[in-house]
Amino acid sequence: MKTDRNREHLRGQLVLHLTGMAAHIPLPAALEGFPLALAGARVPKLEHTAWGLVHHLRICQEDILLYALEAGHESPEYPSGLWPKEDGPASEAEWRGAVAAFERDLAAIVALLRDPRRDLDAPMREGIDESLLEMATLVIDHNSYHIGQLFALRMLLGVPVRDW
Repeated sequence: MKTDRNREHLRGQLVLHLTGMAAHIPLPAALEGFPLALAGARVPKLEHTAWGLVHHLRICQEDILLYALEAGHESPEYPSGLWPKEDGPASEAEWRGAVAAFERDLAAIVALLRDPRRDLDAPMREGIDESLLEMATLVIDHNSYHIGQLFALRMLLGVPVRDW
């Protein structure tokens, strides 16, 4: 049986996982001290660079959010529209902009979860079946997977990591 207390607890747990306060590493922590000079560096047998992962995280999270909120939103072409064409960012501003956009969209998702007027199980908007709960768990799953890849890539590039 769903109780208000259980639903509020679930909202809180979803926020914890989205923000890296539970078992997941948040993107800013995974990038802390990461040198921009290595953003486009390739490691043998790995498909993605740090820039590729950051860009992909930003694009996908934004796409999930816009799909959930805006009728008529068109997703980028799969899979080519979800990954950058270049190994590295064109500039530090592009790198910082991607991280800032990721954080902005994540904050918007967290705000949706914290809004008690939003039903976790109801469709996000007219015309789709996906609920806020489904959107949040998709973002948690997708972000944690690729941030984990970024963390492993960081270690393979010899960039020191701290023990979370």
